[in-house]
Amino acid sequence: MGGASSYYAIVFMVIFLMAVWTASKISRSIGISSIVLEIAVGLVLSPQLLGFLPSEYAECYHRKVVDCSSFKDKARIADAGTEFCDLQAYLDAGLYASPWESGFFGDTAIVTLNGHAYNVSEQGSSSRLGSSRTEGKTDYDCYENCLVQNCKLDLAMKCGTTPDILTLIGHAGVAMMIFESGMHFDFEQAKTVGLPACGVAILGTTLPLVAGTGVIMAFGYPFLDGFAAGTSLAPTSVGIALRLLHEARSLQTYFGQAIITAAFVDDILSLLLYNILFSLQGEMTAMTFLPMVSGLIFMAVAVGAGATLSPKIISYILSKVPEKKPQAKLTTHHEVLFLWMV
Repeated sequence: MGGASSYYAIVFMVIFLMAVWTASKISRSIGISSIVLEIAVGLVLSPQLLGFLPSEYAECYHRKVVDCSSFKDKARIADAGTEFCDLQAYLDAGLYASPWESGFFGDTAIVTLNGHAYNVSEQGSSSRLGSSRTEGKTDYDCYENCLVQNCKLDLAMKCGTTPDILTLIGHAGVAMMIFESGMHFDFEQAKTVGLPACGVAILGTTLPLVAGTGVIMAFGYPFLDGFAAGTSLAPTSVGIALRLLHEARSLQTYFGQAIITAAFVDDILSLLLYNILFSLQGEMTAMTFLPMVSGLIFMAVAVGAGATLSPKIISYILSKVPEKKPQAKLTTHHEVLFLWMV
């Protein structure tokens, strides 16, 4: 990376970070949470508004080069065969296109996808079952719509696995905040606030779920769409709650620990809802519920280990590491805890 263009990009990034830092200081001086102005600055300087930040650092690369309405990208999904859309299943169900000449492949009767030849002029012959994720399934009203929707799904997956640099930094920061919230969790106080906090968490999960589902269904959408909307409203941001409580110096108070405990339980319930939502799609078998059951077992084991083994391991490690900077703001033990958190 070099040259004048790289220098300008570095300058823009530094100015952006300084603007966020300045917003944090201003918000604290006027007595409001720094999160408010930090988010506002990020929105104003984003590529969608002022465009101060180069879009290459704030937008997924794949979104710049993929257009799911173009023939090229729909053909890419079609060429993958049954990985995304089973052409033969749409032909068997008579859902390819009517008339077939108006379909995705036009008036080409014989097409070859992933080494298999299909006659798109013949529809409605028979239905069959398959073993892969999409083989034998017709989840959309026509084949071309399947290509478009699966192109969007593939694009979302690619952007999720290879995000832009600012999104990656943001994900890392949120993960660190969640780890930090776990380190501030007081199990002794949790025993006291556990029952009321669980009640708050159940209400905080149930009410958004019911309200979101009801509103979406009131607009005429099916139950599954409403359930998805309600599920998306159910989680609580543990990171933001931790940040607000830390700024108010109320993290170790009774109500502070109650809020953190409720947020933890709420997020666990939300994860269960997401697993249920994914299980409702397609055919339900015993294997459908395996990820949910495995997730519950893993969370139970992880919580148990975190409550019993982790404090002992941390105490043992700290006892073996001499404290060389006891008066510093960032002590040696803080550095060790940070490495443990990572």
